[in-house]
Amino acid sequence: MKPIRVGLVGSGFVAELHMQAFHRVYGVAATVTAVVSRGDHVVDFARKHRIAKVYRDFRTLLNDPEIDLIDICTPAMLHAPMIVDAMESGRHVICEKPFTGYFGRPGDPAPIGRKLSKALMYERVMEEMAATRARMAATGRLFMYAENWVYAPAVAKSAEILRKTRDKILFMKAEQSHCGSHADHAARWDLTGGGALIRQGCHPLSAVLYLKQVEARARGETIGIAEITADVGNIGDALPAPDHQYVLSRPVDVEDWAMLNLSFSDGSKSTVFAGDMVLGGVRSLVETYTSGGMLNANVCPNTGMLTYLTDEAKLSDVYITEKVDRKTGWQFVCLEEAWTRGYIQEIQDFMECVAYQRQPLAGLDLAFDTMQATYAAYWSAEEGKRIRL
Repeated sequence: MKPIRVGLVGSGFVAELHMQAFHRVYGVAATVTAVVSRGDHVVDFARKHRIAKVYRDFRTLLNDPEIDLIDICTPAMLHAPMIVDAMESGRHVICEKPFTGYFGRPGDPAPIGRKLSKALMYERVMEEMAATRARMAATGRLFMYAENWVYAPAVAKSAEILRKTRDKILFMKAEQSHCGSHADHAARWDLTGGGALIRQGCHPLSAVLYLKQVEARARGETIGIAEITADVGNIGDALPAPDHQYVLSRPVDVEDWAMLNLSFSDGSKSTVFAGDMVLGGVRSLVETYTSGGMLNANVCPNTGMLTYLTDEAKLSDVYITEKVDRKTGWQFVCLEEAWTRGYIQEIQDFMECVAYQRQPLAGLDLAFDTMQATYAAYWSAEEGKRIRL
């Protein structure tokens, strides 16, 4: 079997998780042979992961004839153009979430998150996604959407049970929330395409859309989104500076609280929550209520390991879990984080897709549907009405 040679774009937090997964691929010969990033950190990153080539420009990576697949781990505003350029250069592509978004056009009033119509954003995102999708399809290359929740063991087991039981999903509740992002760009719509809903909410939203499609295929049905209602807010705006010690939310023109309600064509419902003011670590949960039971997928926190410790200094080099402000007291320790959250299984699936030319569990349809629902939610929240899809 011909080895798969990967070019990685980015050297930050998500790129690190992807590298942990690439190192553990089995049954397929896959190697990250090049990495491109503008920051000086990329040199240490490449040395740590034994990556032979370091580039500083994306075009240079595209010109490397030894690259078979490009893995995009960059800020969201770069995703769509990089996907198209990479696929039109003849490469298969992995891209982190979200697929795309609205980041502004010349002449837009600033800041766009507070002044530009969300109905107009929805219209433009749909136009741009349609054009992007057509160009991608014309290449004949594989697109793999790096939505790790699809591959997280708790969600994957939910999908397995739904396939076997063929039970009807009646209602789902899903959430990803935490205390806010450390990244400055997370506060600005023109850099992220939105706030908590698109940054965190895209994970649980993709998970419920994926599980509804698992159900539909198992039962021989066709199920789609019928209507969307949503509400968003800026809770962090109300906090004086002293109260921001633990809550990191400091939005410029994005939301830090979002609630999205989905009505499906089969009459079932789902609610998705995302927030930037929830302390105690990351909450990644999917509850699925069916005609034959209930599935509670606690991606994190979960009780794989509980600790109660008293000395913070002794724990300085011990990783507990993401987004906790202390390591003492009762803690939900995240064991094998890359596995628990699905990164290892995700990359394994993608490498097998390239090797055997099959479609991934998380692909273009899921990426497209997630973005359509997200911007329909922004439209709904701004105008206070149901959006029919």
